[in-house]
Amino acid sequence: MTSEIETAYAHCEQVTREQARNFFYAFRTLPAHKRRSIYAAYAFARECDDASDEDIPVADKQAALTAIREQLRAAEAGRPEGPMMTALADSAKTFDIPFSYLHEVVDGVEMDLTWNRYKNFEELRQYCYRVASVIGLISIQIFGYQGEKAREYAIDLGLAMQLTNIMRDVKEDARRGRIYLPLDELRRFGYAEDELMRGVVNDSFRKLMAFQAQRARSYFASGLKLLPLLSRDSRACPAVLGGVYAKVLDRIEQSGFQVFEKRIGLSKWQKVFIMLRLWARSLMPRVLASGG
Repeated sequence: MTSEIETAYAHCEQVTREQARNFFYAFRTLPAHKRRSIYAAYAFARECDDASDEDIPVADKQAALTAIREQLRAAEAGRPEGPMMTALADSAKTFDIPFSYLHEVVDGVEMDLTWNRYKNFEELRQYCYRVASVIGLISIQIFGYQGEKAREYAIDLGLAMQLTNIMRDVKEDARRGRIYLPLDELRRFGYAEDELMRGVVNDSFRKLMAFQAQRARSYFASGLKLLPLLSRDSRACPAVLGGVYAKVLDRIEQSGFQVFEKRIGLSKWQKVFIMLRLWARSLMPRVLASGG
């Protein structure tokens, strides 16, 4: 590996260390050659996400995402620009990651520029697929897997994690004028948009959120079937990620869906405990897949 590529991967590791939170603990379970490529994928996703979330005019956000698309095309042509794209291009070559996946991530992030409501779950699922499930598909290219079912399960694990994020971040998203919960489901449970914007927690809201939690759990159940289909040295990473997010979902439910009071999460040591426990259990994938 050349010094330029080594420097590029070191940059991606630094970005991940500073920004990843839940992800960094899971990534540490991977062998070094896979871990550095996961760092590159994360740094790419982070740059896309930052471009859409910065407090700047929409036109400037669009220009930033357009620039990322151009950088992707240059990287695919063998002319990567900057450390993140250099590491990403090397990872794509090493692990046969389709650049179409990377463009889909940009597509998903770009939706946040023009979409602030989702009529139904079909629309929301497309968003979640692009910003989360495609990251799962990129990840299993790096992990190594057997069988086409692995792709289906990776997609579902991504959906489960993103739906958990949406439940946890209802307050933060509302402040940005965004509602990710499907509008037809708000109506079904008798909960109004303006109530969400005001942070009202009532029986209708709790029933709405319980329905979201049930959906997320069904995707977790499917997503965990991915583990035994992965290379043995990579199983702990998605196991830890799934474990951390499932525990966050537990906390959301246990709070009575009081997501407007504070951002519900886990402490550093709780994450470390989950990482160590599931790292050990990854040697027994049948147990992990069954949730036992």
